Amino acid sequence: MASEGTSTVPRMGSFKRAFFGYRRSDVEATIASRDSRIGALERELMEAAGLEAEVSTLSGMVIEREREIRALNGELLEANRRQDRSIASLESISRRLQEIEAQARGQATRIRMKALGEAVELGRRAQAMGEAGQDGEPAAGDAASQNGAAASNGAASHNGNGAGEFDAQSLFEGLIKLEIGPLDDFSQLVGFEDAIGEIGASEISVERFSEGRATLSMHLDEPIELLRELEERSPLEFRVRRTADDNVILDVDDDQGPEQRAA
Repeated sequence: MASEGTSTVPRMGSFKRAFFGYRRSDVEATIASRDSRIGALERELMEAAGLEAEVSTLSGMVIEREREIRALNGELLEANRRQDRSIASLESISRRLQEIEAQARGQATRIRMKALGEAVELGRRAQAMGEAGQDGEPAAGDAASQNGAAASNGAASHNGNGAGEFDAQSLFEGLIKLEIGPLDDFSQLVGFEDAIGEIGASEISVERFSEGRATLSMHLDEPIELLRELEERSPLEFRVRRTADDNVILDVDDDQGPEQRAA
């Protein structure tokens, strides 16, 4: 069977014959050359085996790194999903807190209105009992004084909801007292109080609620066109009866029905 490649071992015909056969030196040289070639081939084979093992090790490392990268990508994707769910949850909680805040503000206003109403009723009863024990005509009530004030101030201008115009360029700042009425129920007062809160007022409180008229106190941290802002935001149509630096009196349009006032 012929060997692959070119043989480095001399052919037998190249040996010089001696008296009893081939020369010993030629034979030994040929054997030594063969052994040297075999050794070189064995070393090359060992080096190739070493390189193959190293390549196999590197391939295993590459596969392991790819596996780790896929795992990290999966963890990153899951972390992004958790973050998205957390953001959505926070937004939902924020909306719920805003709803609770609005409900609490309305409930607080209703409680204050109830307390004020009870206080007004107690005052009316006390006044009636005092008048019953005295001779002469009873003193004029709040309604008469309000009617007199309305008459003395003359015709009032309307807001911009189709009932006329007024000068809303005046700026208000600091502590302001605002009276408005008549109101049909607490829901209208809550809606008007919300409108005041939307214009940036703080420390809003209802100081009085009697015979459908409410007096509110507020603080404006910076100059604001109060009447213009209320004209745009208030759910009620109103007329301006009187304005001063720290006091405003508004009358709800009598032409509105209960449905319009509650709109």
